[in-house]
Amino acid sequence: MGKEFLRVGVLGASGRMGQSVCSAVMEAESMDLVAAVDLTTDKFEKTFDGIPIAQEISSLYKAKVDVVVDFTIAEASTNNLPLLAEEGIDVVVGTSGLNDQDVQIIGEKFNESSCLIVPNFAIGAVLMMHFAAIAAPWFNTAEIIEYHHNQKIDSPSGTAIATATRMSSASDQWDDDPTVNENIPGARGAKSGGIPIHAVRMKGMVAHQEVIMGSAGQTLTIRHDSPDRESFMPGVLLAVQGIGALPNGLTIGLEKLLGIE
Repeated sequence: MGKEFLRVGVLGASGRMGQSVCSAVMEAESMDLVAAVDLTTDKFEKTFDGIPIAQEISSLYKAKVDVVVDFTIAEASTNNLPLLAEEGIDVVVGTSGLNDQDVQIIGEKFNESSCLIVPNFAIGAVLMMHFAAIAAPWFNTAEIIEYHHNQKIDSPSGTAIATATRMSSASDQWDDDPTVNENIPGARGAKSGGIPIHAVRMKGMVAHQEVIMGSAGQTLTIRHDSPDRESFMPGVLLAVQGIGALPNGLTIGLEKLLGIE
């Protein structure tokens, strides 16, 4: 018998991340790119390396995909993922901007297949979050600074929010902010679980984050940089390859696939 390949479809195939995912899947030894879909493709290229970019989500069903990778926008994901769930298709989600209610509603739809929502596909970023949660109980002040390109439409990033959530779950012993007068509103960032988050949007950036923790006489900085979108592709391929082993329903993050839950 010949080697079996995972049949992969990409939703949001005309976007920058979508195109990177298409390339990575085509280059992977164990996967076939069998469908590329972008519902707004009239604004972009009509094909990707000879593969037509369809405008109908039904193209994914017709191609009999095993896994769909979704890199669209939050509004599109909340509309499209329930349709994929109805078809029993496993979905890896890289869309940013999904709020807690979105995630809950999406998760409830996946009874016959798996939905893996990943705040950050860079394996180094996942380890950064893991290390920050380990260190959190040993410090009483912390701040998160995230830097992204100036085309990112949401802030703070999903990675920054997830990092703060994990740190707050690991420790609730954070000192109160001593600031009395905030001369410019927002100067101290947006707080999540007692941890300020600062979002930078700038030309020349891709995706970067610092977690700075301090206690008496010392600071610890954990930083991750993704200067190129290629850094996300090993995590995407890991998710596509591993989602079949996950239980039906919703899973958040790559941690289970990396064995660092």
